[in-house]
Amino acid sequence: MKLLLLRNVLLLSVLFSLGACAASAPAASTTAPDTTRQATTATLPAEDLSRYRPVFNAPKPAAALPPKAAVAVTPVNHVNAQVEQRLRDQAFTNQNVKYAQGFRILAYVGMEREQAMSIRREVISRYPEETDYITFKQPLYRLWVGDYLTRLEAEAALLRIRPLAPKAELQPAQVLLNKTSF
Repeated sequence: MKLLLLRNVLLLSVLFSLGACAASAPAASTTAPDTTRQATTATLPAEDLSRYRPVFNAPKPAAALPPKAAVAVTPVNHVNAQVEQRLRDQAFTNQNVKYAQGFRILAYVGMEREQAMSIRREVISRYPEETDYITFKQPLYRLWVGDYLTRLEAEAALLRIRPLAPKAELQPAQVLLNKTSF
């Protein structure tokens, strides 16, 4: 009798524990799409989290400012003679500036004059607006192309010249300013 009672108690406890572990939604089949699960989750009420939200007091309205039309500001647009003279002096100084820091493309460095001249001819024939500079410091010939104030201009020109001179590279240099463009 004790054995039967013990068996029933164990069977009943296993039955309750399996019932507690059972899924609340029906199991989805592996062949059909899971439309029932989406429907059941959509119908479940969302958990109310409003008690955790912070509460802020409404800001107080700002004091009424007078409209801008009511405040009259009279522009004062006078430049005295000293400032005008300084501006003229600065403009004159700027006209005399011939060089600035910029970039040139070093298209060729080597000992062969003919190769330097052939690269120069190719660049000038294809891009006649480019300026070129050849220097000879024994035993090397150097061919520079262009006067560029910004690196962006120099990089664009480098991409154009690279097919003609594959080893071309940018060099920071003091470049000649073209006063006709100002």
